Amino acid sequence: MKLNYYPDTDSLYIDLSGHTSVESREISEGIVLDYDELEYVVGIDIDNASSKVELHELMVSKMPLAKQTITS
Repeated sequence: MKLNYYPDTDSLYIDLSGHTSVESREISEGIVLDYDELEYVVGIDIDNASSKVELHELMVSKMPLAKQTITS
């Protein structure tokens, strides 16, 4: 899973898998889910993210992480 924040557009993209998105559906204003060919959710796009989520804090709890990468 990858979280990518784009400050120029104030959008947050949560990439849930390496699968290619073939369809997108807006489920709420400014929140779009991306689906693969099997209709599994593969990504979440959040517009105006700074007003919808707490971007200044990220907590990870009890995740079986094999790799951790932090970049800024």
